[in-house]
Amino acid sequence: MPLIYLIAGESSGDVLGARLMRAIALRRPDASFAGIGGEAMQTHGLHSLFPMRDLALMGLLEVLPRLRQLSHRLQQATNDIATRRPDVVVTIDSPGFTLRVLRAVASLGIPRAHYVAPQVWAWRQSRIRHYHGLWDRLLCLLPFEPAFFARHNLPATFVGHPVLESGADTGDAARFRARHGISPAARLITLMPGSRRTEVSRLLPVLGATLQRVAVHVPNLQPVIPLAGPVADAVRRGASAWSAQPTLVSETKDKHDGFAASAAALTKSGTSTLELAMAGVPMLVTYRVNPLSAAIARRLITVQYASLLNLLADREIVPEFIQDACTPDRLAEVLLHLLSDPAAADAQRNACRAILDQLRPPQGLPSEAAADAVLELLDQRSRPPYVPGGQTGEPP
Repeated sequence: MPLIYLIAGESSGDVLGARLMRAIALRRPDASFAGIGGEAMQTHGLHSLFPMRDLALMGLLEVLPRLRQLSHRLQQATNDIATRRPDVVVTIDSPGFTLRVLRAVASLGIPRAHYVAPQVWAWRQSRIRHYHGLWDRLLCLLPFEPAFFARHNLPATFVGHPVLESGADTGDAARFRARHGISPAARLITLMPGSRRTEVSRLLPVLGATLQRVAVHVPNLQPVIPLAGPVADAVRRGASAWSAQPTLVSETKDKHDGFAASAAALTKSGTSTLELAMAGVPMLVTYRVNPLSAAIARRLITVQYASLLNLLADREIVPEFIQDACTPDRLAEVLLHLLSDPAAADAQRNACRAILDQLRPPQGLPSEAAADAVLELLDQRSRPPYVPGGQTGEPP
């Protein structure tokens, strides 16, 4: 009975881990699982070593007060792996913690895979020199990543992007309007201000001011905001004074229905752009950080675009308004253009559809491709070593 040890450190990794476990179980019903994960992974049979929320920290100010606890959790995970001696260790994203685990267990000789490549191709490429020896297989979400890591002699495999399994393209517009009592005449706009407090504090006021300008020309405007758990209260407070009260949604299915009902979207950069592209929602991408952070980032970032859609297309198919360009006047102008010009909206949809095709693995679903890569590591370990002369390395 092979034991597969998985570690996820945040909610997105928990979803990835759950899909991976399901795909592995279908291929190897005798497989068992251990490690660290959230509710989704626990639904598939994982008993988490400790609560995953202990690892779900972002930003220096959050991490510093918890360094002692994080160090303890790192040692706890390392000791558990050493005791259990799993057949494979799979770490999922959250590189600040997971890559430290991989380094700590390197001497055990257990095959190791890391799922979701660190985005060193985008900024601080010098970090890549620290990755040698950390994994036996890197499972990449983006098609250009294996070639990038190969140039640095790091083994990597493209398994496809999990957004393809998100269900973002399965929404029902009529159901959304009926559930929330929204008139058929209303023009819905999805707003996605982020899942971190700093993102919401900087972006939500800009999005609200943008809607106010657009509403002058589109009086039946109805904003929709999908809520991310950690910032739900902050969004409610921030939008409470808006003249057009937003429809707030917290369930994934309801979010996808909201996508289907939306004429356009204003979103932060990140995976949300891929979700909206899956749903066929024309969008604008925006982002704003602390000016000092922006100045530092400009010196470290090596890519031209913030949106993955534009990055993969190598041109701006989705308008980007980053930092100083993130103003209500500029956002409102382009948003009105998308709302009033069906040809522009269709052109963006078609371009996004072509980009999404690039995110598909050679065969099957992303979770299935990832499972095949993990099980290949497992098979390599269980296969007896070759000995010249036709004998195997199996003991007598």
